[in-house]
Amino acid sequence: MPTAPPRQGIVVTGAATALGLVLGVLYVWSVIKGGIPEAWGWSHADKALPYAVACLTFSLTMLPAGRLQDRSGPRGVAVLGSVLAGAGCIIAGLGGDSLLAFVLGFGVTTGVGIGFGYAAMTPAAVKWFPPERTGLVAGVVVAGSGLSPLWIAPLTQVLLDAFAAADAGGRAAVSSTMIALGASIIVLGSAIALLLRNPPHHQRGGAAAPTWAPWRAMLKTATFWRLFATFFVGAAAGLMFIGVAQDLGRAALGAAAFWAVVVLSIGNAGGRIIAGAISDRLGRQRTLGYAFVAQATVVTLLAVLPDTSLPLTLTILFLLGLNYGANLSIYPAAAKERFGTANFGLNYGTLFVAWGLAGLLAPWLWGLVHDLTGSTTPSTVAIVAALLLAALVTHFGARPGEVDPSTDPAQGT
Repeated sequence: MPTAPPRQGIVVTGAATALGLVLGVLYVWSVIKGGIPEAWGWSHADKALPYAVACLTFSLTMLPAGRLQDRSGPRGVAVLGSVLAGAGCIIAGLGGDSLLAFVLGFGVTTGVGIGFGYAAMTPAAVKWFPPERTGLVAGVVVAGSGLSPLWIAPLTQVLLDAFAAADAGGRAAVSSTMIALGASIIVLGSAIALLLRNPPHHQRGGAAAPTWAPWRAMLKTATFWRLFATFFVGAAAGLMFIGVAQDLGRAALGAAAFWAVVVLSIGNAGGRIIAGAISDRLGRQRTLGYAFVAQATVVTLLAVLPDTSLPLTLTILFLLGLNYGANLSIYPAAAKERFGTANFGLNYGTLFVAWGLAGLLAPWLWGLVHDLTGSTTPSTVAIVAALLLAALVTHFGARPGEVDPSTDPAQGT
């Protein structure tokens, strides 16, 4: 059987990774949140709400965007995503101190845009490569969004500082920053998206890749729901801390606390590539189990260690990102292996709803518990327990390469 030309697959993978670098604005919300002045009167829960809504909207959009990508290809879907993601930031900026404007702009419109972009990125790249390289390729692609804070976080901080200096009260700094970020996303994202394309149908995923598994059959399998439940837990553990990363680093880094976001993002991106490559060798299930146990350990250390020194803080943040990042490469690889390539965009979009629910609930509950109790300990205990339970479910679940018979084409759609 003919194989995909390596050069074309590499070009598409590079473009998908670059698009993730542009659309990763979600991961710098803690920097944006840190610039919100007290004069706006937002509570901890208020500050978490736009980010939480964006996570949920992002994941829900993966369903229609994944189906559209399966039918029409990734290019137009990614361009639309870039325009919407940037427009949402601009809407939020034009709304001033309005929480509703941030929820509708950043939370809904930018969330939808990221969903369209993300739905086109990973499927377009992994379809060019055989199963034994799926984890690595998926890891490289999603590492783009994980690395995005390396440039967006410092840029956002520079913009906040510059606009704050120009505005004596600092009330318009966040709004102006959002508008500038939005314009940049529209221009850069749309240009990169034009490089995306699917391979010819007969070349998708290599000879060993299955091509069946309609989404209705997938939902009837125990395999899917095990993946869904554990993806929710792994994502919740990471997103809970990504949303407050700058707060965690403030005691050790002071005014340069945005670097906490950068360090976490390096771990996040590294975890995606490393875990993807390891899972190609050890299997998705075993690699996930190790990541869950490691994340539970790191979260526990974060809660019990009193030392807030710079090296310890940055090490913990790096490890939080490393373990969280593993989820973003292993789950798309598992979805391709277990449910095939023909409906990969929609199938993985359906599974990705777990990430969105985690993004909606975890950061908001963290802020709410903080407001009600003045402590983050209850949230920390809950997430550690959930991670250990997810490790057990993963350990005793189906083998990563095992396909549920109910996904066979003979079972119908």
